[in-house]
Amino acid sequence: MDADLPKIDTFLSQHIQTSMFPLANLRDFGPRGDDPRSLNIWVLGDGPRAIFAITNEGMVLAQCPDCSDAELAAAIALIRGHKLFGVASEATQARRIMQLAGWEDRPATLNSDEPGFTLQLDDLVLPDMSGATLVPLGDVDRSIPETWRESYLVEAMDFAPERARVQAKKDIAAYVQRNSHRVLLIDDQPVAMTGFNARLPEVVQIGGVYTPPDLRGRGYARLAVALHLIEARNGGASRAVLFAASDSAARAYMGIGFKPAGQFSLILFTNPEDPA
Repeated sequence: MDADLPKIDTFLSQHIQTSMFPLANLRDFGPRGDDPRSLNIWVLGDGPRAIFAITNEGMVLAQCPDCSDAELAAAIALIRGHKLFGVASEATQARRIMQLAGWEDRPATLNSDEPGFTLQLDDLVLPDMSGATLVPLGDVDRSIPETWRESYLVEAMDFAPERARVQAKKDIAAYVQRNSHRVLLIDDQPVAMTGFNARLPEVVQIGGVYTPPDLRGRGYARLAVALHLIEARNGGASRAVLFAASDSAARAYMGIGFKPAGQFSLILFTNPEDPA
């Protein structure tokens, strides 16, 4: 497997729009590691021409634009008995996986196909930044982003309140440790959160964007994202990708220069400890 890693990296990089999760996990945590995000990965073809992976915590991450149903079914058979957190993949591929695996009726808190967007960071359109400051998550009272994340999990992912409360604390602790998320301050008051849920030196993937309901409609989300992208561009990144969970989010992203780019499926199962 180790000898295949450069080829796997190259293959996933060729499909970067829908490969940020497996590529970032592979580079950051490697195959067969102890971290929950470390990958168990299978390669199809010598190229390779497809990969099928599952993280230790049970998230299926595949990039298989050119494989048969039989090949995909054989890969799925390899993870039977593994706990199954969810599926995150290019939309057509994710739906094939769900159908071939027999998971279409499996209870899920989130099961959506979301439009993808891409942006060359030199084409970033900057909104009015008057009075705005972007700060690391750890610079604000921890209870604020925890409350926001909890609300996000309930609102966007249909988590039960108690599960959302526990998961929010874990998520924010991880974001602070990884320095992956930021809080937008307007006149020193926290108004929105943004982050990178996958990051490579050359490409960032935006995720975890949230504005409290009473502060929406003022452009805070797009401003937070734009300021974070300036930071990424200054650090050497040249491209950003994302998937929009709503029409209003899509409009906000297009307002700072993002262009449509395919579709991505995100499925999160209700009982993540249940076996595949």
